[in-house]
Amino acid sequence: MPILTQRLLLIALSASSLLLILIALMMEHYLYLEPCPLCIFQRVGIISAGCLAALAALHYPAQLGMRVYASLIVTSFLASTGLALRQLWLQSLPEDQVPACGPSLEYLIDVLPFTDVLAIVLNGDGSCAEVAWSLFGLSIPAWVVVACIPLILVSLWLYRAPRTAS
Repeated sequence: MPILTQRLLLIALSASSLLLILIALMMEHYLYLEPCPLCIFQRVGIISAGCLAALAALHYPAQLGMRVYASLIVTSFLASTGLALRQLWLQSLPEDQVPACGPSLEYLIDVLPFTDVLAIVLNGDGSCAEVAWSLFGLSIPAWVVVACIPLILVSLWLYRAPRTAS
């Protein structure tokens, strides 16, 4: 029976992150679903986690280094999950309480400092509250939460997984 080593778990996390981003790009370019600012920030968290997992698999540090990598990976997935939950909350608001649509993310990044952009994006706008697509009654941010929860659990497993197959 194969043993799931830290390196195998890291490769699986990196591949899963890549798959999630490929699905997001397919939805954007083939289904013509324009991502809102919260969606873009969720992608950044997933890309960060995937890149960190790939880097950790290549670097493959000892126990302390692996704990640092695992903590950063968990934090990235938690950030994406938190942003998706925020978007789900915006989608659940009554229509009269949905924030008004604001300028595009590109414009905000060009004009404002990053901290102001972050505050505006986290507040959300009307485009983040729109449900443009769903599967089995779950919108895209709900699927992000569904995808991130097992990835967070696997990331936490890195703390206890064996370093080598024995």
